[in-house]
Amino acid sequence: MSTVPLHNDKELLPDVKDDATAGTPTMQKRVRQRLTSRGATAAAIIIAVIWTVPTFGLLISSFRPEDNIKGNGWWNAILDRQFTLENYADVLSPGGSQSPNLLSYFVNSLAIVIPGTVFTLVLGAMAAYMFAWGRFRGKDGLFIFVFALQIVPLQMALIPLLQLFTQVLKFGEFQLLPSGTYAQLWVAHTIFGLPLAIFLLHNFIAEIPGEVIEAARVDGAGHSTIFWRIIVPLATPALASFGIFQFLWLWNDLLVALVFSGGGADVAPITQRLAEIQGSRGGEWQRLTAGAFVSIIVPLAVFFGLQRYFVRGLLAGGLKG
Repeated sequence: MSTVPLHNDKELLPDVKDDATAGTPTMQKRVRQRLTSRGATAAAIIIAVIWTVPTFGLLISSFRPEDNIKGNGWWNAILDRQFTLENYADVLSPGGSQSPNLLSYFVNSLAIVIPGTVFTLVLGAMAAYMFAWGRFRGKDGLFIFVFALQIVPLQMALIPLLQLFTQVLKFGEFQLLPSGTYAQLWVAHTIFGLPLAIFLLHNFIAEIPGEVIEAARVDGAGHSTIFWRIIVPLATPALASFGIFQFLWLWNDLLVALVFSGGGADVAPITQRLAEIQGSRGGEWQRLTAGAFVSIIVPLAVFFGLQRYFVRGLLAGGLKG
């Protein structure tokens, strides 16, 4: 009696799960091939050149004499080849025509930006951790409210916040946040940066495996221990990425600084000085170009110094497995 050979189920029916699993790497490979194709590479080079040429022209102009800058375009420097350091000396030297010099405003910007960035990161990370892993009533509604704060234009909150600092938080002759000090700028920048910080950091912290948090709780760790010893080390890429953005936003800010610094030179940032250097009609172009390149030294150093964390933070959570 002949018998019919039995076939494996996988030979008769396609394995849907295996096909779906195999499709994911194929899709990722396809996206990677498109991003590294010749067309994508050529487009990236073109965008980089278009973005870099004006900056390169600004750099050349910062070394050209005043008459040459006002007489022709920066590309003429290839032919005339007249360069000078007088523009940089004018904005940096204490005895220059600009008094006080740019370096004092440079220091003011550091005194404003570093605490403003640190305060926003620490408070934002703490709040994001509680929204992600804390247990309290009304958590979802409060998180939606914090997220909705990003919709409020910053310009609408400037005057009410200034009145809060100067009128509400004033007790007789004592003012909790004195005008013309760094304190108002630190608090204002922290308030304006917290909604976005909480939202972005929450998305990253919420993806940390719950088994890690539960294991720490079983071992008797409290919220403080979990946050500083587990959350902060694991969330370092996200913290560094947002820290770079916050640092650049604060360094390039002019509007908030004009409102809360009081316009005085003691606490005014470098952006305010750059606006003053160009003159009432923008005629001091030679000093403005030199001052602009002095102002970008710190942002470039911060970006390149934290570049690896920045890339890891952008890619975090984008791919799984």
